Amino acid sequence: MLEEYGIHFIRMDLPFRLNHVNCFLAEGEKGWKIIDTGLHNKETVHRWEQELAGKQVTDIIITHYHPDHFGYAGGLQEKYGADVHMSKIDAHSGLHAWELDWINKLHDSYVLAGIPVHIANDMVINTKEFIPRVTPYPTVNHYLEEGQHITIGSLDFEVFFTPGHSDGLVVFFQREKRILLSTDHILPRITPNISYWFHGERNPLKRYFSSLEKIRALNADLVVPSHGKPFYDANQRIDEIIAHHEERLDATRKAVEQGNTVYGICRELFPHIKTIHEMRFAIGETIAHLEYLREKHECVCELRNGVYWYYR
Repeated sequence: MLEEYGIHFIRMDLPFRLNHVNCFLAEGEKGWKIIDTGLHNKETVHRWEQELAGKQVTDIIITHYHPDHFGYAGGLQEKYGADVHMSKIDAHSGLHAWELDWINKLHDSYVLAGIPVHIANDMVINTKEFIPRVTPYPTVNHYLEEGQHITIGSLDFEVFFTPGHSDGLVVFFQREKRILLSTDHILPRITPNISYWFHGERNPLKRYFSSLEKIRALNADLVVPSHGKPFYDANQRIDEIIAHHEERLDATRKAVEQGNTVYGICRELFPHIKTIHEMRFAIGETIAHLEYLREKHECVCELRNGVYWYYR
């Protein structure tokens, strides 16, 4: 759908249940621009070598700091000398979230959440496994700003900050044609993971709801996401996503009626978790919903015998 505007859709494989990320490639006046890069692994390196053969890359635009978007930015920058652009908030997170001093602190946070020690150990190990997938780190040359205009292909896009999925996530909107590059803010078939990662914004779900309303006001027509296929009618999908979170909040209210740990509530909300990687996301999303309710005074959190309990 974007080819007529000089924007090439690059579906990059991922080794997870969420098995791909959509990256983009567009020719500019002096060279090519990349939007998001995939993980730094041999499959991604090989795919970009094929896509970029004979091309000079001048700019790498990163929508947020999560590994499937940020991971190979540093490697591509080293190879092409391109400028890297991302929000200041997520640039900071991207350069710190996989440092050992941050990762090692996770173990104590997981134990406070009531996670059994052996599972907490495995979750920390799983996080450390991402270090080679996000290094070398890029040098961020320019910080993206709200309202900034960026030419992508033949179109002019405006930058919108949409915190929630990450604290500094950005999307790009083309006003005349009402095209939204929604990144991970709005997805067609799954709801974006909204998690508290033990750093940054303590109530990401509240921020996410606000970001959805900001994008609703744009009345976007064609939505091009970072996972899944393009679709139409952003506002209908926003309604569906909000309804999903309202259902999850109702389930969370029920789960805290008798009081429980984060881990205990997580097992109620996500009974079919199969991997340690998925458990990390489930714990983060559970905390996000609990903190949303706590800030609304619908539940209370207190420390009991070294473990946090949430209750009505």
